[in-house]
Amino acid sequence: MSIATRFTWAGIRRGLRASPALVVAGLPFGVVTGLAAQSQGLTLAEATLMSMFVFAGSAQLLAIGAWTAPVSVLSVGLASFSVNLRFLLMGPLLAPWLDHLRGWRRGLSLFLLVDHNWALSLREIKAGERDAAYLIGSGAPLWITWVACTIAGHLLGSVVAAPPGHPVYFAGLTVFIALLLPMWRGLGDLLPWAVAGAVAFSVSRLLPGSSWHIVVGALAGGLAGGLRDRWRRS
Repeated sequence: MSIATRFTWAGIRRGLRASPALVVAGLPFGVVTGLAAQSQGLTLAEATLMSMFVFAGSAQLLAIGAWTAPVSVLSVGLASFSVNLRFLLMGPLLAPWLDHLRGWRRGLSLFLLVDHNWALSLREIKAGERDAAYLIGSGAPLWITWVACTIAGHLLGSVVAAPPGHPVYFAGLTVFIALLLPMWRGLGDLLPWAVAGAVAFSVSRLLPGSSWHIVVGALAGGLAGGLRDRWRRS
């Protein structure tokens, strides 16, 4: 007989205790986002509000990188949409918790869902943990730190201007690479990953200065992965 899903303060406290390592890992990412926002001309208020209400590091960096005057809403929107498509696969794995939440509990859990606490929550679910409040407990400190680091990065950028191509901007890239490692499931993933990388690189050469390489690369990798799975089933 399975244990019913719960949502308690004890679960929130469990998530809080698990969050320090995630917070430390996200510090440079948030600072770089603030630096990038400042370098693109966003005000401190604009950068802060973006981090408060978007709370998606990869999407924010892509949007900031594609920021032009005037802003191409279509290009920025498609780039952000494509990089966040992974949540369509990540979310259902948390169904043992999310399916039993309603109202603000589900909404806040989804708002605070990022790659880091998703991985921890998935581990908890596999271990038989039924307290869904863990997701909020582990996500809230990440949100607070993210906003604070964005502010710090923006203020730092106004004092010490880092030129384009400065090594500090590669901190975000290293975070992306680190997040890929636990997603690797074996040589079967080599095909879609290679296709996505090759297509994205080719499009970036053909359309420099745009974000279309991210969109096209993501779609190409997803198509390759779908074809791979179909071949395996046949």
